[in-house]
Amino acid sequence: MGIGLVDPILPSIAADLNATPTETELLFTSYLLVTGAMMFFTSWVSSRIGARWTLLVGLALIVVFATLAGFSGSVEAIIGFRAGWGLGNALFISTALATIVGAASGGSGAAIILYEAALGVGIAIGPLLGGLLGNVSWRGPFFGTAALMAIGLIAILVLLPKDADAAHRPAPAKLSAPFRALAIPALAVLAVVALLYNIGFFVLLAYTPFPLGFDAIGLGLTFCAWGISLAVTSVWVAPILTARMRRTTVLATVLPLLALDLVFAGVFVANPAVLVACVIVGGLLLGIMNTVLTESVMEATELPRSVASSAYSGVRFLGAAVAPPLATLLAEVGSAGLPYLVGAVSLVLSALVVVVFRTRLGRIDGGAPPDVVEAEAIGLGDAA
Repeated sequence: MGIGLVDPILPSIAADLNATPTETELLFTSYLLVTGAMMFFTSWVSSRIGARWTLLVGLALIVVFATLAGFSGSVEAIIGFRAGWGLGNALFISTALATIVGAASGGSGAAIILYEAALGVGIAIGPLLGGLLGNVSWRGPFFGTAALMAIGLIAILVLLPKDADAAHRPAPAKLSAPFRALAIPALAVLAVVALLYNIGFFVLLAYTPFPLGFDAIGLGLTFCAWGISLAVTSVWVAPILTARMRRTTVLATVLPLLALDLVFAGVFVANPAVLVACVIVGGLLLGIMNTVLTESVMEATELPRSVASSAYSGVRFLGAAVAPPLATLLAEVGSAGLPYLVGAVSLVLSALVVVVFRTRLGRIDGGAPPDVVEAEAIGLGDAA
């Protein structure tokens, strides 16, 4: 739920703190840049202090920095506190699902189903709750996030056994392992694909609240529908497609469709009804992409999956960090629809990388299905 609480209040922050849209979008950039940088090191941290402590430290950081953001009096302060929030986010998302499955008594299959259901409901409800809180004050969603993460922290302290780490702690990872992993062609190709894909993703997610022009509740409802769409296709539609098609085929097909969706958003940016439709359709396509991309990373190499996750996530978050301020700058120098068109170009380039380097990705089209635990664990950051 905390993932989507802040999105509906971006225009309110800009208005109340006399900030430009680009300054406001830096809330995403500082958060995602630190998350991406720290993802290179999370496997090293969690393999040494254990998953339980990694989760607790991550949640504690989010509680502290979300609270400080709520008390802030300037957009610059919020940007700084969002960076600290990103550090906590990296620690939490890198270990959350693996810990849930490891601690479950009813088997991994049941735990994964429950986890996916909870994630889908949270992604959908978060923006709606953010809109309701943001309608009172732009500070509300920050305090709401802090409260949610505090509940999560207390739940881990009370319910997660202290000996869970001893039973499930992996062998210590080398600090350089994620960086060396990027020398493997298949992983490097997928990282570039994800970097370009995330530019289009975050143009749609982070920039759309400004041209849409809705109040906090309207934005909350819009992105609630987006979250439902993303959850449905990531959980149910993506597995159906990959059972019938190669993963590279799914990627090479869905990326151009997503680009076309952004072209429509750019052309009809002045029409709120069409723009809302593009957001919802985008959610359907993004859900497929998130699942298939993360599954592909898990199958691409023989590396430990925590190492592959760290390397891939570190690169892809760079695209996510660049996209929000780039979008508002493009809107200032060009037109309101230009960011969507540039995002569409980035998605087309991503599809071309898949097609041109398809021979390097042969491993992801065969073999046993990937472990859903690791695949979904790195997919969590895509909704951030």
